[in-house]
Amino acid sequence: MSEPVAILIACPPGEPAATLARGLVEAGLAACVNHLPGVRSTYRWKGEIVTESEDLLLVKTLREAFPAVEAWVVANHPYDVPEIVALPFVEGHAPYMAWLEASVDAS
Repeated sequence: MSEPVAILIACPPGEPAATLARGLVEAGLAACVNHLPGVRSTYRWKGEIVTESEDLLLVKTLREAFPAVEAWVVANHPYDVPEIVALPFVEGHAPYMAWLEASVDAS
């Protein structure tokens, strides 16, 4: 049984985020990617506190595909250390979950 997950990926706003979102779906690694613009992120980087505008990608995929998603994002993301974290689905609308599973190539 496949385990659906949502993967959060923060990225530079605009075209970089759009390119990552489209690439994940084209590669069969995600059934859907929601592109949430206008996120403000505050974090520590190289000893400094930084606040920047980012876009957040919400990637709907399968847990089995996580290693391939992670490798693809690392290879295509402009950040040195991109955020790539998976959250499990607790429940889901059965027809949607079936579509998600059928849309992802987890091999």
